[in-house]
Amino acid sequence: MGKTYEEITPRLWEFIEAQPMFFAATAPLAGDGTINLSPKGLRGSWAVIDPHTVAYLDFAGSNAETVAHLRENGRITLMWCAFDGPPNIVRVHGRGEPVFRDDPRWPALHARFPAIDDTRHGLRAIILVRATLIRDTCGYAVPFMTYDADRDLHARRFAREDDESLSAYFAAKDHVATSIDGLPGLPLPLPPITGRTR
Repeated sequence: MGKTYEEITPRLWEFIEAQPMFFAATAPLAGDGTINLSPKGLRGSWAVIDPHTVAYLDFAGSNAETVAHLRENGRITLMWCAFDGPPNIVRVHGRGEPVFRDDPRWPALHARFPAIDDTRHGLRAIILVRATLIRDTCGYAVPFMTYDADRDLHARRFAREDDESLSAYFAAKDHVATSIDGLPGLPLPLPPITGRTR
């Protein structure tokens, strides 16, 4: 049976940070807009910041739908599933925002992800989510799946890029500076990173 929580409890906190992946869902305000659902991997690239806040690293990619939707309306749902052990699904519904690389909050947030060498992944933003509803449900129909390892393809692809070449890469993509529905996406050229911690 589903249960609603006032905050991310220590048990949920441990569960969220232990999973090898999660999903992020956003949508524009327009009734006919494109709903986006993105899988997020690379262990160590998300963290519970406090009992009401989760953050994750937004890496280089061919789209920026999540960023665009959050800039427009802030609505987001994050979902983690147990693929091993007891069945469980945890959802954090909330208000999110992209924290860009020149934001004064960047250094403190960035320091929360010591396991990730972001210079190898084309880090674009940190997505900060403040929970408005936290729920878990049974997950009885989620299959057992074995986690073997993170893929190294993303790091191998983007490790050779610098800010200038990343900006050029993003500018060449149809849906990075603007979303599929024409909403403002990632600011280009990429702003410089404020107070890089490593």
